[in-house]
Amino acid sequence: MQISIVPIAKVNNNRKAIEDDNWGSVISTIELADNMSESSLEGINEFSHLEIIFFFDKVADDNIQFEARHPRNNKEYPKVGIFAQRGKNRPNKLGVTIVELLERNNNKLIVKGLDAIDGTPIIDIKPVMKEFLPKGEVKQPNWSISLMDRYWNS
Repeated sequence: MQISIVPIAKVNNNRKAIEDDNWGSVISTIELADNMSESSLEGINEFSHLEIIFFFDKVADDNIQFEARHPRNNKEYPKVGIFAQRGKNRPNKLGVTIVELLERNNNKLIVKGLDAIDGTPIIDIKPVMKEFLPKGEVKQPNWSISLMDRYWNS
């Protein structure tokens, strides 16, 4: 089976290079594609946060990871499968991030904390609802806490 997906928007921001850290203060504009109706954003401003699904279009096919590896190629972290980490070199090159919605301006959304570089294609936008957030305590290994230590720094 093959799936065909057409981007619905793109990212505009000042992050031009792929970097691992300091995404917390990044302000991005998500601009709808020409074939998307501005009315598709009606009511979105009533939500404080959005879930953004995007495509890592700058990741070369020969960099895709299908097996276990050390996150960020750091041997101090354990070797774990690609589905046990959030690295960009994923088989389908999909990224997902919850962002703060700052403003809607016609066919554009201004968001904070999107870890996607300028020009990144947006696959989907969903409002964050409490009912879809995890129930109970979120568990994660210590290495992942260390890895994320500077990720959201401003």
